[in-house]
Amino acid sequence: MISTSRWATLHNRDFALVCGARFAVTLAIHVATVAIGWYIYDVTSSAFALAYLGLAGLIPALTLVLVTGYVADRIDRRLVLFGSDLVLTATGLVLLWLVTSGGSIVWPIYLVVMAVSASRAFHNPAAQAIVPALVPQEQLQSAIALSSSVFQSAQILGPALGGILYAIDPKLPLAVASALYAISALASLALRHRSAPTAGKMPLSIKSLMAGFDFAWRKPVIFGAVALDAAVVMLGGVVVLLPIFAKDILEVGPLGLGLLRAAPALGAVLMALWLPNNDFVAHGTGRKLFATIGIYGIATGLFGLSTSFPLSLLLLIVVGASDMISVVIRHPMVQAETPDDLRGRVAAVNWLFISSASELSQFRAGAMAGLIGAGPAVFIGGLMAASLALIWPRLFPGLAAREHLIEPEPGSPREETKA
Repeated sequence: MISTSRWATLHNRDFALVCGARFAVTLAIHVATVAIGWYIYDVTSSAFALAYLGLAGLIPALTLVLVTGYVADRIDRRLVLFGSDLVLTATGLVLLWLVTSGGSIVWPIYLVVMAVSASRAFHNPAAQAIVPALVPQEQLQSAIALSSSVFQSAQILGPALGGILYAIDPKLPLAVASALYAISALASLALRHRSAPTAGKMPLSIKSLMAGFDFAWRKPVIFGAVALDAAVVMLGGVVVLLPIFAKDILEVGPLGLGLLRAAPALGAVLMALWLPNNDFVAHGTGRKLFATIGIYGIATGLFGLSTSFPLSLLLLIVVGASDMISVVIRHPMVQAETPDDLRGRVAAVNWLFISSASELSQFRAGAMAGLIGAGPAVFIGGLMAASLALIWPRLFPGLAAREHLIEPEPGSPREETKA
């Protein structure tokens, strides 16, 4: 039963440490992100200034993708996690100093955001690729699903916490983020597992660097899932514009911003708590994935039209819950079907799609908001995201027809039952 084994995976010490480290660093990144977004908008009152944050994060993600996956497969993943966490800790302290110093010059913040993006580009492939080595094979599906749930929960909880802390003191979220980065570094250092990289078998070459792209491209289910993730994020992203909604549309201030960010967090956490206790995503997986994408897009579009604070909160709860379901489907599917010696590079491809889409989403949303307003920008993006539920099954019919989250091995009890 998934409901029993998924939580039992936390009895594996190293897996629990990796989950804790991933939760801490993801929480820290998003605590800092919401503080930076509000600070820049407060100083500049420019939607385009928010858009430039997306470009600052995009450049390292694009330029480092080949290197980060190769590093995750060649160097002890524990050391990769520890090193990237140390750099993130330093960036948190620098951001804290910049905000404390005050002033109207924001370009140094963009440089630090680039350093954060570069560190994340190394951290995330290693964090994803190390998971299958930390649990028994029979717990792999549960471990991947739980790891994805932990990541997504922190990804949405972080901005909520950041908004609330910023309302108390603009310096507080950056101080908390720095502490969380340091905690993640200590957890990574405490790992007993040592990767067995294929250094001698994997010379540095264009072929070895491109292996992750090649593998994903030759597996339509993997490429379809990864590309869908990116498309949804790029079209339906609303996070970067929440300071505008909180300040100018709903007029609820920094505390209201924290509540807006907490709403999708509530939906995601409730869904993350519910999913481990049933087999909802294990069967009829493809159909449920695309239904969830449609719900996500529609809720996002309606949020763009809302001028009611309670209704906006409710719609964001739906956004967070539906996003959690789709993530818990897509991420385990990709990891479970990738060989261990390629997991770092495939995870880097996955991270490139996600991070690039996230940064492009910020730029798209900020630029559209600057031209036509924040509400219409979110409404149009939400409808476009919802349309993917109709377009993607035609492009990737194998993904739409997917019956199981983790396909059974030939001859397994599930396969025999199916037959």
